[in-house]
Amino acid sequence: MKVTAAVSYGPQQAFDIVELELAPHQAGEVLVGLVASGVCHTDLVTKAMFAAEVGPMVLGHEGSGVVEQVGSDVVGIEIGDHVVLSFDSCGRCACCAQGKPTYCSRFAELNMPGLRADGSPTLTFNGATVLGSFFGQSSFASHVLARPSNIVVVDRTVDLAAIAPLGCGVQTGAGAVLNVLRPDSKASFVVFGAGGVGLAAVMAAKAIGVETIIAVDLVAERRDMAIGLGATAVVDPADGDVTGAIQSLTGGGATHALDTTAVPAIIAQALKALRSLGTLAVVGLGQAEVTIDVLDLLGGGKTVRGCVEGDAIPQEFVPQLIDMYRSGRFPLDNLITRYPFDQLNQAVADTVAGTTVKPVLLF
Repeated sequence: MKVTAAVSYGPQQAFDIVELELAPHQAGEVLVGLVASGVCHTDLVTKAMFAAEVGPMVLGHEGSGVVEQVGSDVVGIEIGDHVVLSFDSCGRCACCAQGKPTYCSRFAELNMPGLRADGSPTLTFNGATVLGSFFGQSSFASHVLARPSNIVVVDRTVDLAAIAPLGCGVQTGAGAVLNVLRPDSKASFVVFGAGGVGLAAVMAAKAIGVETIIAVDLVAERRDMAIGLGATAVVDPADGDVTGAIQSLTGGGATHALDTTAVPAIIAQALKALRSLGTLAVVGLGQAEVTIDVLDLLGGGKTVRGCVEGDAIPQEFVPQLIDMYRSGRFPLDNLITRYPFDQLNQAVADTVAGTTVKPVLLF
């Protein structure tokens, strides 16, 4: 079938919205007509790092929409269901069996190459392959093929545009707090980077009653937004001694920290800002190496923890976040800015400029 999609041809080129051919669904696949898709930092990093090397590709991995066709082997999903799309996993490896699908042994194979697991393409242009299946979906398109493993059926009364970012960015930030760090009400929590992931973490910490919540960001508007979403204090790195500021605000250092920046110097700074026995979770995708003070790590009994997709099982965690949203404890609407799909390049530009925190594209 013909679909409208945004194709990336390289890191320096704007997305080009064109008509592509979407392959028929297989027995284990579901065709979803998209209503909305979030724009995630991972989309932009992938475009910048890989798009020139691998060829034309359709990104996007925070889709939400309505099921239009269901493969013969699919159970529990029906035509007309409203769904949020998240990452894919195999469901059979050791980590999946332990309820840790974010560390699936086939995560890269199922989410990154741009082809189905059997090597076949889902998208073509005049017979030539366009890489798709990004995070099992490639949601910068009007229709996608997904598998039950990365589909979350949701209540039909919920605004699909509002909950689209739950599939990755919001899930990552909130999950890092709720599933990994798990601060109690007396904890002090600091997040480095008040973008979509960082602000989702602020909202999650506020929702569970964390006493001290600090956001560190260079952009004044994002610091203001963090205060509005529940931060008790903010720090501008341009003012100088970030570690000293955090130690002063927390009476000696934070008990929990989250880095969303993937900047090596900031990760090292985040570790320094912890008090003894504190824990730092790292979720950002960027440079592969970071230098840390091992004496501080050992002497303080501190922990550094990697975290993918908030350690979430989407079929369980996304409904939990939706319940928090509907009760007013997780104000997603304050985080997102909606754009028509054909304004994707403007949404990206606004994100890079810092004027938009979480773009959501509307189809």
